[in-house]
Amino acid sequence: MSTLPPEVASEDATKQSFWMPGNYQRTVKRTEDAFQACNDIVLCFQERARVERQYAQQLSEWSNKWKPLVDSSPLYGSLLTAWQCFLSSADRLAALHSSVCRSLVSEDGDRVRTWQKESFHKKLFGGFKESQDFGTGFARAQKPWAKRLKKLDKARSAFHKVQRKEQTARDREVHAKGNPDVAIEKQRKIQEEREMAQQETEKVRARYEKVLEEVTRYAPRYMEEMECIFDQSQEEERKRISFLKQAFLSVHRHLDVTNNESVKAVYNELHNTLMAINEQDDLRWWKNTHGPGMPTDWPQFQEWTPEKKSKKGKKEKEVASQQGTIERR
Repeated sequence: MSTLPPEVASEDATKQSFWMPGNYQRTVKRTEDAFQACNDIVLCFQERARVERQYAQQLSEWSNKWKPLVDSSPLYGSLLTAWQCFLSSADRLAALHSSVCRSLVSEDGDRVRTWQKESFHKKLFGGFKESQDFGTGFARAQKPWAKRLKKLDKARSAFHKVQRKEQTARDREVHAKGNPDVAIEKQRKIQEEREMAQQETEKVRARYEKVLEEVTRYAPRYMEEMECIFDQSQEEERKRISFLKQAFLSVHRHLDVTNNESVKAVYNELHNTLMAINEQDDLRWWKNTHGPGMPTDWPQFQEWTPEKKSKKGKKEKEVASQQGTIERR
């Protein structure tokens, strides 16, 4: 991978410097970038909320599907209770993840939206008041500096121009002195041109140094004014970072089920139920319910007991009499 020469890289870094004209725009744009970041944050965790809701729905569907099958399974005792506990735990976890979904949307999302509305003030024709204020402040502080830099650049260009002109005159003079074909008068004229170019260079150099001195003298004031506005923008950014940090911590608190006491209770209960599986108790229950432990009436000698005749009522006698008459017929 190729890299730029050090002098080129240094020049590019200088051009990109905050102190150069117009480069404060990156700082001004932070406001718009932060506003868009808030939108992205809300959308990001709304999507996560949908994931939580879908997971909760799938847990409930899974539990509802298997509940009748488990209840009617051939398992029994503590083993059946343990299997059923997985389903009841899923129902409780579904409720918890539904709660996480609601928190991400109604609590975290609304919190960011509310803060965003209070912290960013849109202008009628686009943009934000905060961006305009910082941009205006930076431009006002930078205007006299940019004017001086422009003047300095002009003086430097003029100085470099006369330097090139002087160097050309020097080269001609050296070439003429070493060439016997050049007449003495011509050599004298070339020498005069070189001397005039040298004088012009000194004159332009003095002007260039004067402008540079003026720029250097103004630099501390320029830096102070720019840093004052920059510090204001930094304070606004600090507030944004601080708020979003708390917003992220809130999201973390809602998503971190490992520290949720309700989730811990669900899995603790499930674990306790699993540990309560007792093969001896289950086998004893089966023995007493379906095996040799069931009560039964073993065969015994039984005396015959005459059946007691019950007295018929008047109505019953009439019915019996009628039946007898019918049979005789």
